[in-house]
Amino acid sequence: MKWTAADIPSQEGRTAVVTGANSGLGKVVAQELARAGALVVLACRDTGKGERVAAQIRAAAPGAGVEVAELDLAALDSVRAFAEGFAGGRRRLDLLVNNAGVMAVPHRRTGDGFELQLGTNHLGHFALTGRLLPLLREREDARVVTVSSGVHHGASIDFDDLQGERHYSRWGAYGQSKLANLLFALELDRRLRSAGLPVISVAAHPGYAATNLQFSGPPASERLFMRVGNLLFAQSAEMGALPILFAATAPGLAGGAFVGPDGLFEGRGHPRLVTPSATARDQSTAARLWELSERLTGVAYDFGPGSQSSV
Repeated sequence: MKWTAADIPSQEGRTAVVTGANSGLGKVVAQELARAGALVVLACRDTGKGERVAAQIRAAAPGAGVEVAELDLAALDSVRAFAEGFAGGRRRLDLLVNNAGVMAVPHRRTGDGFELQLGTNHLGHFALTGRLLPLLREREDARVVTVSSGVHHGASIDFDDLQGERHYSRWGAYGQSKLANLLFALELDRRLRSAGLPVISVAAHPGYAATNLQFSGPPASERLFMRVGNLLFAQSAEMGALPILFAATAPGLAGGAFVGPDGLFEGRGHPRLVTPSATARDQSTAARLWELSERLTGVAYDFGPGSQSSV
């Protein structure tokens, strides 16, 4: 049997935060989690779009618990404000879906000075997860799902030019950020297990899914090819969201799992466990990236006794 959204177990009583839930994969993930009974917080940079999506979800699933909160992952102050506001409301947190991202944009920097794709896709989520970890630690079956991409295969972390200051490739920087997502997800799970915490960290990728991501970053000269590719090869956002939903809700899923489509080259299909690249499984690279991410974001994870707290 192929796993579909109809197989999502009840999420009644659970609270989920989904980043980038105002469109594309995040919108589908948020809708299906809410339909299954979760209280879902749509963490979006554009709260106006978020409110429109929340209204659509409530219309499609009457009684769904949906809230909207402002979060700009490209700004560490916004990450801090979101986390403090969420925790200050004495909220529980059972599920964090690190989904938001930008793709193949021209070289730009965040307000904190990071290359935009690395800063948004990886460093923003690294800081967010660290700041929300104290809430996740309080739950017996909490999960962190980080969305990577099949393009992590063949990518590398350029520690000598991490911010693309000497040489910048739009697609190379995107691949680096998606590899960073996967290195982070696997290293986070190792550290959680080492600390004896019940939280698990897993990763997922959607394959080739037709979303607005392909048209919001790449230049106009590439968008025609992407539009044709979407029509000929891509699967829908609803199908692309399935690996993320499986990673978020499948009972008994082991920490450190990586979920992707089951079709040819993992481009499309239903969810199954897939294998990260050798680079993504390299623990020394993951540890080096983790330490650098802590320094860049100023967020040190609190895994319990003996661990530093976020600053």
